[in-house]
Amino acid sequence: MARRKSLKDELCPIARALDVIGDRWSLLIVRECFEGTRRFGDFQRDLGVARNILTSRLYALVECGVLAVQPASDGSAWQEYVLTRQGENLFPVIVALRQWGERHLYAAGEKHSRLVCADSGRIVPVMVPRNASGLPLKPADAMVRQRPPAPRKATR
Repeated sequence: MARRKSLKDELCPIARALDVIGDRWSLLIVRECFEGTRRFGDFQRDLGVARNILTSRLYALVECGVLAVQPASDGSAWQEYVLTRQGENLFPVIVALRQWGERHLYAAGEKHSRLVCADSGRIVPVMVPRNASGLPLKPADAMVRQRPPAPRKATR
């Protein structure tokens, strides 16, 4: 299988983020972590992913700082995978993907899981980017400011 090109040196933050979490197994592992999964066997059972793929993705998520490995919380000889602060910062990404999927990938009335607030049981409101004044930000109201090119070195 051909190795994919690394995007870690790209100027675009989206490209760099995709280099870390841009395949379905990595995002599903992160989703499972938010739902409380911590052990290799539980990831494999819940996701139905092959051992070699799971091993590869867990290793990569630990290497890039999204997950950390720690001794099992029950004192057994096992180890557990836990979200780091960097991994926890992916929560809005997971929520946005969930909400996009709910909006666009289900027929009206089709059953699916719901994300609810733990304290109230109410469905989590739809996430909306906002401008500096707090108003909803539309795509036409935003722009990417490109980094200026590096100065050229003088040649003789």
